[in-house]
Amino acid sequence: MATWKRDSRLTTLQRFSCAGVAGAVSLSVTAPLEVLTVLAQVGTRHSRQGLWRTGRSLCQAEGIGALWKGNLTACLRLFPYSVLQLASYRRFVMLFVDDLGHISQWSSIMAGSLAGMVAAVATYPTEVIKTRLIVQDRLKPSYKGILHALYLIYHQEGAVALYRGVSLSVLGAIPFSAGSFLVYTHLDKIWGEPSLRFTPLQNFINGCLAAGVAQTLSFPFETVKRKMQLLSYHMLQFDKQSNPSNILSHSSLISNRTQGDAMQIRRKRYADKIKVDAYGLG
Repeated sequence: MATWKRDSRLTTLQRFSCAGVAGAVSLSVTAPLEVLTVLAQVGTRHSRQGLWRTGRSLCQAEGIGALWKGNLTACLRLFPYSVLQLASYRRFVMLFVDDLGHISQWSSIMAGSLAGMVAAVATYPTEVIKTRLIVQDRLKPSYKGILHALYLIYHQEGAVALYRGVSLSVLGAIPFSAGSFLVYTHLDKIWGEPSLRFTPLQNFINGCLAAGVAQTLSFPFETVKRKMQLLSYHMLQFDKQSNPSNILSHSSLISNRTQGDAMQIRRKRYADKIKVDAYGLG
């Protein structure tokens, strides 16, 4: 059982600034792994050779900058996402706390998951844009930037295209929350000591372990969501696997999940470490 307390050492602006810098640094450093993960999920021609060969092939075809495709969109999305997540989390926490201000571990995870769902749905169009910027050929782009992509998608495919696959973000949060809860409720057994005695290193390892398990359980939803984000006549030129008939292909899902899952877990582990270090410097 935990107690909800507000950290008075930093102002609201300082907390947002530290979180923003830490998030932007972690996103930028791990952007190449994110690009390779997305390419593996949607099954482009670059993603069928393994991690290192995929990265090398992509750099040879489009230049080293291709490893950071869509990163600006991700960084710009970070601010509204973080604001909505933090505000929603506080609201949900207040719903779950008891009269003494205590909140259970499961309720805390649920509050975080619900807050993440609210922020993800509200900022989902930017995720669609990021996915399409990553998949397109950097040397022969169909989208010249974030605003151009938003304009073309809206006028050529309608507003619904900006939210295609959003339901999978919500559904994917269920196994993600279950995975996190499963890990955190067994940490004392894993380490053989109460959670209150965990060192910062142990807490970091715990976060990586929980993220890895949760990400693995929710990854199939993520894979299908990425494919749905590319469903349009305009995007068929990039890959035939984005056809509706191939979206739920068993071999396609298993292959793309296997290739991308390891990269996503690795990226998550690195991102958590970088974010902690950057936040500490802030």
